[in-house]
Amino acid sequence: MGNGVPMEKIRNLSIRKTIFLYLTVTLTVCFLLSALIMNAAERIQERVWLKYIDQDVYAEAINEENDVYIAGPARPPQAVMSRIDAQISEICDFFQTYTVLLLSVAGSAAAVCLFYRHKLKTPLRKLEEAAEKIKKDELDFQIVYDRQDEMGHLCREFEKMRDQLESNNKKLWQTVEEEKILRSAVAHDIRSPLAVLKGYQEMLLEFLESGGFDREQVEEIVREEYGQTLRLEHFVDEMRKLSSIERRDLKKEFISLKDLKNELEKEIRILAKEKRYGIETAEGEALFCGDKAVILEVTENLLENALRYAREEVRVEIAFSKGMLEILVCDDGRGFQRPFKQAAEPFYSENAKDTLKHSGLGMYISRLYCERHGGYLAVENKKMKGAAVKAVFREI
Repeated sequence: MGNGVPMEKIRNLSIRKTIFLYLTVTLTVCFLLSALIMNAAERIQERVWLKYIDQDVYAEAINEENDVYIAGPARPPQAVMSRIDAQISEICDFFQTYTVLLLSVAGSAAAVCLFYRHKLKTPLRKLEEAAEKIKKDELDFQIVYDRQDEMGHLCREFEKMRDQLESNNKKLWQTVEEEKILRSAVAHDIRSPLAVLKGYQEMLLEFLESGGFDREQVEEIVREEYGQTLRLEHFVDEMRKLSSIERRDLKKEFISLKDLKNELEKEIRILAKEKRYGIETAEGEALFCGDKAVILEVTENLLENALRYAREEVRVEIAFSKGMLEILVCDDGRGFQRPFKQAAEPFYSENAKDTLKHSGLGMYISRLYCERHGGYLAVENKKMKGAAVKAVFREI
């Protein structure tokens, strides 16, 4: 454990400190090695020179050494030495002159190589492999590099970018799939009223051609045509609202639970008619920062659905905690008969007859608004009876 902690600290040193450490260590080793080599070269050279000097004179000079004077063999002339000894002497001169320079360059190169191998090679390889996979739209992978240095930080940021790309890619594909479903459903939903209008127009033409039309029948046909026209108009308004959701900017304002309760009471009083209703809120004067218009629009959609299917009563619960506003709308109807996930899809309806009056986009638009507000829409059936839909909004 004692050796592990320092090694871990060294592994997590910054790039600047690591290259400084590598250079310091390698250059120190090189200087020490240079001193040893130069000292060895000097001794070898002295042994060669001793062959060509007067030994008695050299011994006498050694005897006279003191703190000021140090005796050493004099360099003999090149012509006196043998060819091998002359070459050995020149080699020793070379090592004494250039050893420090050569080992310093070699040590610096070794420091750079070790630095690259231990500090850069692995993260750069991981980043290169990740870039290649991203280029091929392969996002199902992770970049794992646990160092706490700059390269570790870079890998973690790259991993965040990859994760965001993967999330955006999934959202994009989900949007594309939803648009396909929406286009198909739009074509189907428009075709029905158009077919009805076409049939009525053919009936009117037959009456006009025969000349024996019944006034009551014509009035009934016109009323039905007017109803189908209103249905188309409502559908167009819903589609316009749907296309403007992404472009709509959320407006920040502080909303108290008391004010929100009062607003909802005004809405539900108009919509409820003969059905009972109740609104519960948490105690306190908590303020929620969000887009009031969006929240009220979502809640109004949920209330309309709940009142449409409720037998006698609809209840609303409002809660706010940890920056999240939750609005739960419950009814005492039969609940959802199909998978909950489908309830927030475009053109969903529990009753085929409802499509004559409603576009089936209310829950879908509510879901998109909740997600736009950083929250979500949850759908479930109550344990006893009825449906429960929760709209959650994140504070902005």
